[in-house]
Formats: sequence, C-alpha cells, structure tokens
Amino acid sequence: MKSLGKKPSGLRLERIKASPLWTGERFANLHPAIPGLRDPAVPMPSLTDFLCGGERRVPRGPLPAINPLARWGARPGSGLRATWLGHSTVLIEIDGVRVLTDPVWGPRASPSRLMGPKRFQPVPVSLAELPPIDLVIVSHDHYDHLDYPTILELAKMEVPFVTSLGVGAHLEAWGIAPERITELDWWQSHTLPKSGLVVTAAPSQHFSGRGLKDRNATLWSSFVVRSDKHRVFFSGDTGLTTEYELIRERLGPFDLVMLEVGAFHPAWGDIHLGPENAMKALSLLGGGAFLPVHWGTFSLAMHAWDQPAEVILSLAEKGNVPLLMPRLGEAVEPARVERVDPWWRAVDVEVTDMRKLKRDAPVATKLPKDMPWPID
Repeated sequence: MKSLGKKPSGLRLERIKASPLWTGERFANLHPAIPGLRDPAVPMPSLTDFLCGGERRVPRGPLPAINPLARWGARPGSGLRATWLGHSTVLIEIDGVRVLTDPVWGPRASPSRLMGPKRFQPVPVSLAELPPIDLVIVSHDHYDHLDYPTILELAKMEVPFVTSLGVGAHLEAWGIAPERITELDWWQSHTLPKSGLVVTAAPSQHFSGRGLKDRNATLWSSFVVRSDKHRVFFSGDTGLTTEYELIRERLGPFDLVMLEVGAFHPAWGDIHLGPENAMKALSLLGGGAFLPVHWGTFSLAMHAWDQPAEVILSLAEKGNVPLLMPRLGEAVEPARVERVDPWWRAVDVEVTDMRKLKRDAPVATKLPKDMPWPID
C-alpha cells in the first residue's frame, strides 16, 4: 500500500544512524518522561474503546468556517499572521514568507480512504486555492500529520519541504523531488534561500511509524520558525518535556506558540500534552500568544470533540494568557489578540432536520456527503 510510505535507506539511513537520538535500532526520546504524566491507574484504551468509547466525540453540526482568500490577498499589518485550517494544519505568514505546517487535506487520518477517523468537514479552502507557499513543514510521519493524498497534490507544486530525519523517504516515494527535501535532526537549522527565514528542528516527546514494522524508524520534532522580526514555535505532537526550557533559552522568545491540545488520554500523558500540560508547556517556553492546534478535526481520542477548547479557554482566562481560538479559515494576528468568542458552543446543538441544517449552514461551510453522523 503506497500510503504506508517507505522506510529510510542508503545515504538517508546512514545519516539517521549518525544521530545521537538513534539507539542502533530506532529513534528514542533523549530525556526520560516526566514522572506522573501517565496515570498508572488508567489502562490503555482497547481498540473497542478507541472506536466506540466516549460521548459527543463528533460535532452534531458543521463547524463555522471562513474562506480566508480575501484576507490572504493583503499582507498582515503586524508582519505575522496565522490561519488555522484544521487539526495541526496552519498557514503562517511571517514577514512576507508563507509557511504551511503538517498539511492534511485528506478525508481520513488513515492509510485507507475507506476506513479510519473521518474529517468532521472539508478544509475551508482547497489546495488549489492556496496562495503560493514558500515552505512546508512536516513534524513527523503519523497519518494526521503526514497525509498521502495531500502530498501527492503538493508534489505537483514547486514548494520545498523541511521535516524530521527519515521522513523524507516517504516524501520522495510519493513524488517530492529529493532536492526539495531538507531533513533535520534536533537543533539543526535550515535557511530558506532568498528569504532569510530560518527553520530549526527542536525536541519533542513522541514516537513515529505508519505501519506494524517501522516503529520509530523516523524522527519526530517540534519546529521553530524565525525571521528578523518574529519567532513562531510549532509543537508537532509531544508530551510535556523539560526540554521546552532549553528551547526557550536557545530559540525564544516567541511571538506565537502553537501547541497540541486534543487527542489526549490519561494513558498517553507522556506522548500528548492535552490542555493542562499545554499550559505548562507554554510557561516553560516563556509564553507568547497561544494558538491551540490538534483538535476540532478528527475523533482520535475518547474525550468530547470540544473538550480541549473548553478547558483551554478556562485555564487561559484564569492565567491571563493571550489566547487565539479562531474559526476554521479565520486569519489572526498574534499582535492583535482579542477576547475569545467560544464559537464551538453553538455547533453542538440537537439537529433533527437534515434539510434545515443544510439550508441554515454558513455559506463558507460545505456539508460533505459522507460526513460522520455519527462517526463510523
């Protein structure tokens, strides 16, 4: 199955073996997990739990979405703007350069188009409608971050990629020319030609793999994007790690911090943040305007679909944290943080008349024919 990707080999594998994170057989997190992140009293969820457990895992109606094309037509006054397009996909506009993180336009977070978690709804703008992208960042090779059909489309464009060690094997197998791929180990940097933009891979606490036999064959990373005037942190997937203090010291302070908050379970506390630990991570990073990602797109855990948003909003209000909670496709500038509108509360209403739902849906939101109602 081509969507599984390809394991690193040849010179790419030799470079992997030279990494201090390589154990001789696979990559490993450099620091041990912080004690107490994983609740020993909570067992790992079973496959049945993952597929059928929990309540309200999928919104009953479509999420409000905004077509961002009009905003993208004019540069941000502050020089830095972010547009959340779902899950961990964000278009960052930083001093004239456009960077796209973990692009996922596919219908499922899965190797199959027939099985696996479905998107709640399509991305509010198609890949073909995107403005010229200067760089794509791929944090690691899990399906909700590295999407086969999306990469096939991006292969037709001339956009370069920066990713973690080994992930380039997947990209190259799917049609991305080798000269367009830059793979980084932690603390290594790449300067985008003709722009001065610097992208640095940094530590995260996670794992990798797309099949049964490639566990940790490729690296996972967070990324820092720096221009002369602005700095952005993107977590990828991670558990809480004290290495965030070192990231702050070496690469901070940050104007915008994007941290994962969804798809959390107490038994996964060492590999995913969840809302509470995301706030701790933000503090370790030294603060900055906070844009939560990795939620509101796929049902990948047993919690309610909007639980991450509610918890983050409550914690941010108590801690006086500058929080950005945009609608899908809504472009926001970290320098102009406004009071959060909890738009998600209007989504999860009881819907009994599908015809009324379609008639009253926002213009910018298209209701997909195969929308999970409820999820499969």
